[in-house]
Amino acid sequence: MQCTEDLDFYLSAVLFISGVLYLIRQLALPAPYGKHVENDKKHRYIMVPAKYAWFIQEVPSFLVPVLVILHSQQKWGTLSCMMLLFMFCGHYFHRSFIYSAFTRGRPTPLHIVIMAVAFCSYNGFLQGHCLVYGAAYDKEWYKDIRFASGIMIFIIGMGINIHSDHILRNLRKPKEVSYKIPQGGMFKYVSGANFLGEIVEWFGYAIATWTLPAFAFAFFTLCSIGPRAYHHHRYYLQVFKDYPKERKALIPLIF
Repeated sequence: MQCTEDLDFYLSAVLFISGVLYLIRQLALPAPYGKHVENDKKHRYIMVPAKYAWFIQEVPSFLVPVLVILHSQQKWGTLSCMMLLFMFCGHYFHRSFIYSAFTRGRPTPLHIVIMAVAFCSYNGFLQGHCLVYGAAYDKEWYKDIRFASGIMIFIIGMGINIHSDHILRNLRKPKEVSYKIPQGGMFKYVSGANFLGEIVEWFGYAIATWTLPAFAFAFFTLCSIGPRAYHHHRYYLQVFKDYPKERKALIPLIF
């Protein structure tokens, strides 16, 4: 349907443009949450405990695609489509219900949570709408090299992401808020191992999906958390005099 294709195109264009604008903003100054809240001396924020913040801001990306599916009046559901939606919703199920329950992060400013809710609702609708109404997969798409390689990359990225979060979480004892040098896994090579994993994950999803909305989301992810890895790296170098000099910010051996 032409109207569906046009909607997905315009929504994706907004995501691309937003990614560029957010990249410019992030390069100048990191978003004030986590370790970077303390660097923002100009504002006093209303703070939301980390467990609640992560659940509230991430759950729309799980619920909105499910609501799009339930609202759909048409018959859909090739094996490929179902697997792709399972990948997307599976990531956000983990973020909403598992990661949020175990995180030991610092409280998040309320305005950051609100913006994250808006983005996750927007992107959840875009990805769900595209797969339900816009994407045209034949029954053999699951045999395509793009689908197979994309899923493999997605799984590798998600594994890196979850393992890196596990390492960061276990750096602290309960109620501890001080930062320590992460060790092990991909942290041996980069300071932003968790960010690297998520970027790889969503580019894998984009390859497997092979849709404009999925690539727009992967691009936005790179623009939003790529610079954050750089700022984390600078923070570690400034705070820890014994920080490994060979470790890069985001891309092993390169950057």
